[in-house]
Amino acid sequence: MELCVALDLPTKQENLDLIHKIKNYDVWLKVGLRTYIRDGEEFLKDIKKINPDFKIFLDLKLYDIPNTMADSAESIMGLGVDMFNVHASAGKRAMKEVMSRLVKYDTRPIVLAVTALTSFTEEEFTEVYEKGISNKADQFAKDAYESGLDGVVCSAFESESIKGVTCKEFMTLTPGIRPFGEDAGDQKRVANVAFAKSALVDFIVVGRPIYQSEDPASVVERILKEI
Repeated sequence: MELCVALDLPTKQENLDLIHKIKNYDVWLKVGLRTYIRDGEEFLKDIKKINPDFKIFLDLKLYDIPNTMADSAESIMGLGVDMFNVHASAGKRAMKEVMSRLVKYDTRPIVLAVTALTSFTEEEFTEVYEKGISNKADQFAKDAYESGLDGVVCSAFESESIKGVTCKEFMTLTPGIRPFGEDAGDQKRVANVAFAKSALVDFIVVGRPIYQSEDPASVVERILKEI
């Protein structure tokens, strides 16, 4: 299991300050929608200047018509990131189109599909998708697996089941991790590191418990030891 630190702070400088504090640790860095819209490709270059060994997860959750998603995936190839994601609810045709565009490259990023956002409650999710989270997450994961993707974004509670309906090598990345029982905030389906490990999660995403700490490096170190 690997740690992915979410760079969700209000300003570019605050994110850069956080990166400097954890630059000596072997972690992934997650660049989300707000950060990328605000700071763009230059921010990705700034990360690599601090530590070229950092791996970057570009968390933009592509969701559009198949051709536009595939065009966007090809544009992402030029950014030098190590992982990005799409929405599984865009459908198998869209996911297959994305992967077919990437075949021509010698190397490509890991590609994940978002199943059910961890901010959803069961009731809210059912209102949108007309099925419960666990059943629909399994279906989305099977669609992604059959479309040639590398894994999915899900909560820790769906991870083990998803590996059961796909295969153990099919990756699961779980946001909403509160490593040592911290407040859930706006997340609804949260878990700690021990539960994520037991659920066979491959990547855990941790944000607020790290960047809200007075000593982010010590929190990262504790999480890595727990992993």
